[in-house]
Amino acid sequence: MAKKNAETSQQTQIMDKLVSLCKRRGFIFQSSEIYGGINACWDYGPLGVELKNNIKQAWWQAMVYERDDIEGLDASILMHPKVWEASGHVENFTDPLVDCKSCKLRFRADQIPEENLKLKKCPECGGELTEPRKFNLMFKTFMGPVEDEAHIVYLRPETAQGIYVNFENVYVSMRRKIPFGIAQLEKLSETR
Repeated sequence: MAKKNAETSQQTQIMDKLVSLCKRRGFIFQSSEIYGGINACWDYGPLGVELKNNIKQAWWQAMVYERDDIEGLDASILMHPKVWEASGHVENFTDPLVDCKSCKLRFRADQIPEENLKLKKCPECGGELTEPRKFNLMFKTFMGPVEDEAHIVYLRPETAQGIYVNFENVYVSMRRKIPFGIAQLEKLSETR
């Protein structure tokens, strides 16, 4: 356990140095940093957005423009709830998560050593863990000003779903023959 904690501490120090360098050089900034920041959310700085755009353009060039068997697509990140019900995401796209009351870290309950779960002991700091709770990993929001069941939409948790629901549209409109591919760049929420 001590060896794992030392490795985790070393990885954290390396990541902190890397993030600090990226901030100083104008690549990334923590989102809402002047108000305390949001964990796992990042804003691209002047050089970061240029690097991201260059990578996206190079990928699009290689995957779409230089191939004759792939069409491009840019699907909306908001999708009708029936898409997610049909795919099983609404019912099954959940993880049992626990929170540490001391260090405030969140863990998937099924990835914590069983002994820690039994004792409700945090694997990082030894603090007390909450009871496991199911967390739906999709971001639910409402379309428009009314917050009721009829206006629920979800941000898609994966790029492929837009390709699946638009397959026939691309197939017909581009007069394709199978097999062919569809390429899409993810609209990133910038959370990782």
